[in-house]
Amino acid sequence: MEVFYSNTIADGKIRLSPEETTHCVKVLRHKVGDEVKVSGGDGNLYRCTISDISGKSAELSIISIEGEFGKHPYYLHIAVAPTKNIDRYEWFLEKATEVGIDAITPILCAHSERKVVKEERQERVIIAAAKQSLKGEIPAAAPLTPVKEFIDSVRNFDGGKYICYCDSELINAEGNAIPRIPITEAIRRQTADGAELRSIVLIGPEGDFSLDEIHHAAAAGFIPVSLGESRLRTETAALTATLAHYLHCL
Repeated sequence: MEVFYSNTIADGKIRLSPEETTHCVKVLRHKVGDEVKVSGGDGNLYRCTISDISGKSAELSIISIEGEFGKHPYYLHIAVAPTKNIDRYEWFLEKATEVGIDAITPILCAHSERKVVKEERQERVIIAAAKQSLKGEIPAAAPLTPVKEFIDSVRNFDGGKYICYCDSELINAEGNAIPRIPITEAIRRQTADGAELRSIVLIGPEGDFSLDEIHHAAAAGFIPVSLGESRLRTETAALTATLAHYLHCL
């Protein structure tokens, strides 16, 4: 099934962007009167007919709406330090969108090697993956945000907050190391009483979070979790956390 994307929806009409119009009209050879399907990025799939093609824009008339199209049964926000090689970060954006994720925030950490993320490019990758995987809702993509600023912004989040790190140790008031629990166990505990699965997961850069960042997250209620015994690349760790939520709900 081919799906186009547009969030320009009003009065029973949808307008495709120049890029989507080119793909629809020039590449796939659709014409006025043809029926097409559009993801609105709002959780809906719109069945439409092409009512007008003018230059680089196509206008569609909505026939019917399918709600909760491609919906997943959990809420997941991954905050991850973008990799030095931007292709690896974009690979994560693509795969996480395909699996099912609600929000992605690139974070700037003390050990980050990448300090710039092009928001437009990030959004294009996510939209393309959402279309390919038949998702009606587009994950929210934030601009690059300092990690402590992000942590402070989600202090009152009503769900599980988790931080993944490798070599550092978090010490409690008695001077003992706080053990990291497997993320699968953290998810199981969160949903043990039938509660909705709602999570934020912090994934650091290749150089890991600094001890100061780990303590800042712990003070804000983040729980240390493990993703297994293997040392994972940043983008692999972020996708593993995404898959843990997806597989839990199968």
